[in-house]
Amino acid sequence: MQHWMFCVLFLCFVFCDVSTQRKKKEKKTQTLSRGWGEDITWVQTYEEGLAKAHESNMPLMIIQHLEDCQYSKALKKAFVEHATIQRLAKSDFVMLNLVHETTDKNLSPDGFYVPRIMFVDPSLTVRADITGKYANRMYTYEAGDMDFLAENMMKAKILLKSDHGDHDDL
Repeated sequence: MQHWMFCVLFLCFVFCDVSTQRKKKEKKTQTLSRGWGEDITWVQTYEEGLAKAHESNMPLMIIQHLEDCQYSKALKKAFVEHATIQRLAKSDFVMLNLVHETTDKNLSPDGFYVPRIMFVDPSLTVRADITGKYANRMYTYEAGDMDFLAENMMKAKILLKSDHGDHDDL
């Protein structure tokens, strides 16, 4: 009888531990960063990003990706490992990552592909002059393009400052 009670208690303990582990894992995967940088403040929606960019006078950087896309996964890994990109994203941009399409046609000027990264200035203008390296998919970046992406982030920041005549923090 005591042996049976011990087995029941042991099974309850194991079940509770597994349940706790599962809840911790679920909480971890439900953050707005979706693995793109836990120290970065992310907005939840495109509309929120536009409003925050306008209010803060900072550019909005939009990353459109899919969770199960091999190219998106490779880009995410490189993005997280690049210190300059993480620093700029944390301090100089309103950040949004989308795993679904928006209804704004300005965010798909050359097609619906992933991953793609676009910049929107505080006047709510999509910066069509800040593109990736590829003519057939203008707003895509690959894992090996992180230095180029960092340059484009600096370009977005510089263009914003020159558009508004303020060069204090460059």
